[in-house]
Amino acid sequence: MNARYVHTNLVARDWRALAAFYQRVFGCRLVPPERDYRGPALDAGTGLAGAHLTGVHLRLPGCGESGPTIEIFSYDALLEKPPVAVNRPGFGHIAFETGDVGEARAEVLANGGQAVGEVVSLTTSAGSRVTWCYVTDPEGNVIELQMWG
Repeated sequence: MNARYVHTNLVARDWRALAAFYQRVFGCRLVPPERDYRGPALDAGTGLAGAHLTGVHLRLPGCGESGPTIEIFSYDALLEKPPVAVNRPGFGHIAFETGDVGEARAEVLANGGQAVGEVVSLTTSAGSRVTWCYVTDPEGNVIELQMWG
């Protein structure tokens, strides 16, 4: 298989508000057009009857024009989300490297995110020093903020 990483999907309660958060806080850039999908192919692909989703793709910062995106979609019908837990099996978080973790954490919190833990520094098993913390976006998706060196 010859594979290339393309995107990560976030299912949002309000895709417009969540997309605005990632653009404002992390500098993600809109990749037009807005998406609006429904019909037999979407039903077959998702396994949901009468599926309808809308949303956008946002280019991740520092990845160039052909880099991966965050795909933020909202379905008309949503299931309840379980409480935030960084140790739940499955995809756990996305990470952004920043020049100042404390400053980035404050920016996330000022824009509707929540703290999960404290800012900590540690030495990795490879001998590198990293400062990091977990926060959430306004919809409770876990984000790691990190700074190396």
